[in-house]
Amino acid sequence: MEPASFFHHCPRCGVRQTAAPEGHVFNCGACGFRLYFSAAVAVAVFIRRPDGQMLFIVRGKEPGRGMLAPPGGFIDLGETAEAAVHRETREEVGIPLHNLRFLCSQPNFYLYGGVNYPVLDLFFTATTELDADAKALDDVKAVRWLMPEKVAPEELAFVSMQNAFRLWRSL
Repeated sequence: MEPASFFHHCPRCGVRQTAAPEGHVFNCGACGFRLYFSAAVAVAVFIRRPDGQMLFIVRGKEPGRGMLAPPGGFIDLGETAEAAVHRETREEVGIPLHNLRFLCSQPNFYLYGGVNYPVLDLFFTATTELDADAKALDDVKAVRWLMPEKVAPEELAFVSMQNAFRLWRSL
C-alpha cells in the first residue's frame, strides 16, 4: 500500500473523504486543504580505508535483513544530508568519516509495516583510517570490510544501493 491510501479523513478538518487521493495529492472537498505526498529522504555512504577495502554492514532488520548495505538511514527533520551521514555512521558502526563527497541520488521504495514508502536515497563516498574499529551497532547484524570488486551489486539490500554501487565502480 502507498501512504496516500491511508488518508480517509482530512488531517485539517477531519471530514471523511468520498474519494481516494488522486496520484500524489490529497485534496479535501470540505475545507480545501491540499497535501502533497512526497518522498522521504535517506542517506548512505560508501566508506573506504587506505588499503582499498570498503565497509559494508549486514542488515539486522527487514527490509533487506541479512543483506549487505553501506551505512546509512533516514534524514531527521532539520538535519542536513551531510550531518545525517555522519550521525548514521556513528550510530551504526561508530567510526569517523573524512573526505565526504556526494555521489548520486536514486529513487527507492522502503516497505515497512505493510506500507511502501517512496524514498529518495542520497549516496556519498568517504574515507576513514586504516585502523578504524567498526562495530555492529544500531540494528546492524555485522560489519564487513571487503574489496569492492569482490562484491556483486545484487548482494546489496536495495535496487537504489545496487545502482549507486554500480555507478561508483564505473567512475
